[in-house]
Amino acid sequence: MRSVSYPFAKRRLGIKLSLAQREALQGYLYILPWIVGFLAFTLGPMLASIYLSLTEYTMVQPPRFVGLANYARLFKEPLFWKSLENTFYYALTFVPLNIVGSLCCAILLNQKIRARAFFRAVYFLPSITPVVASALLWILILHPRVGMVNHLLSMVGISGPGWFGSTQWSKPALIIISLWSSLGGGTMLIFLAGLQGVPIELHESAEIDGAGAWQRFWGITLPLLSPAIFFNLVLGVIGALQMFTLAYVATSGAGQQRPAGGPANSTLFYVLNLYNYAFDYWEMGYGSALAWIFFLMVLALTYVQLRSAHSWVYYEAAAGEVRW
Repeated sequence: MRSVSYPFAKRRLGIKLSLAQREALQGYLYILPWIVGFLAFTLGPMLASIYLSLTEYTMVQPPRFVGLANYARLFKEPLFWKSLENTFYYALTFVPLNIVGSLCCAILLNQKIRARAFFRAVYFLPSITPVVASALLWILILHPRVGMVNHLLSMVGISGPGWFGSTQWSKPALIIISLWSSLGGGTMLIFLAGLQGVPIELHESAEIDGAGAWQRFWGITLPLLSPAIFFNLVLGVIGALQMFTLAYVATSGAGQQRPAGGPANSTLFYVLNLYNYAFDYWEMGYGSALAWIFFLMVLALTYVQLRSAHSWVYYEAAAGEVRW
């Protein structure tokens, strides 16, 4: 291979670089800003949080090493289990509803109808609304006395709930807001792209063989959409477990005293609990322990989903293997 050399290296060091070595060096130089940023703002803080999780650190005094005391305290803390309960309640309710609802929206918007592009844009608009704006809007809509929802319910003789002021309805209220902003968003777009990739020939041949619409959907469309369903499931679970901004703004804006998570800790999600300890109580050591337990929990759940995907996710399914 022809050798080339940088003028500086040739004059000062006498080093000759091959073309492949020169291209590799240029590549590393191009990604150097990202590497520096990753080391300084991602990997560095992660390593520091491991150390802090083993200390008692209140930000006003130097960290004091306490070993695994934060982790032992964590599993004895009632708020830890309460936040886990709230988080999994939200995730187990929101994720299936979001996937099913987004798939239904994608099927509707995949039909050949007039103004299809307009309807797609309208469905997508709530997903680009800032979370804080959505929370403030829905606080007004779900206000127990002057809110539009309770007013409409009163017109048909139903006494509306307290929503964010009720321990029974606070989490359903957050789920409703989350569904409003997510059904027409990225999950729907991924399903829409998957639907457009389903070969029309399979549906035509199945229809000739006498398969009905539901049989074609269950035997052709759904298996070929399984990679998209799996992708949305993994991202949906990770996103649901990280529930924070909406709950923080809604509970704070509903007249709750800080730390947010009321009423009676009914909206105290895991990340919100972590935030309260780290930035309201200034217990950075305990907050770091909560963060690492959360990281391991999300990692374990993602691993379980990846392992289970082999039994139901179909990639590049041949037409002859599809059954209805």
